Amino acid sequence: MMLERKVTDFLEVLSSDAPVPGGGGASATVGAMGVALGMMVGNLTLGKKKYADVEPDIKVLIEKSQTLMKELIRLTDEDARVFEPLSQAYGLPRDTEEEKQAREIIMEKALLEASLVPMQIVEKAYESLSLLEELGEKGTKIAMSDVGVGALFARAALEGASLNIFINTKLMKDRVKAEELNKKAEAMIASGKALSDKVYLDVLDKIR
Repeated sequence: MMLERKVTDFLEVLSSDAPVPGGGGASATVGAMGVALGMMVGNLTLGKKKYADVEPDIKVLIEKSQTLMKELIRLTDEDARVFEPLSQAYGLPRDTEEEKQAREIIMEKALLEASLVPMQIVEKAYESLSLLEELGEKGTKIAMSDVGVGALFARAALEGASLNIFINTKLMKDRVKAEELNKKAEAMIASGKALSDKVYLDVLDKIR
């Protein structure tokens, strides 16, 4: 797995001319870090008398965050996996009409698959924003800044992954499916921005 490497190793590969990992995998990684920050806030809250009344809720939030983090880690690798066929499809011959038609079919399938994984990253990043919002309301005040950083990371993951959707849907021949994916991504971006802003501003209000 990508994230089983040292961070420095991951960054070295990311900065090289290797086709993967790319922006999608990097977005998933940032999203996983955002969720991890939320989990840290939750764990710092557990066992504190001051927060005893919300401890059951915090435990649920930590469990949900753990699941989300694992999903985002998996999507870091999944994004690399689905990009390989697309990368190969770009190099297919198109000298004859038959080659052009065959390439078009393969490209269309690869473009769709390479759009669906970033969409999952967008969805998971949005889910994490909802968890961070609640952690900002119930978590320990000494770690509120980490909730804010987590929200900013989640937003970066959401918007970053969406770019990988748009670059692929632009080339799809099935414009109905392409617009369906675009509209879904755009709706998630709008909601994600609003939620991220709310969490960030709430945190800022508490720590300043």
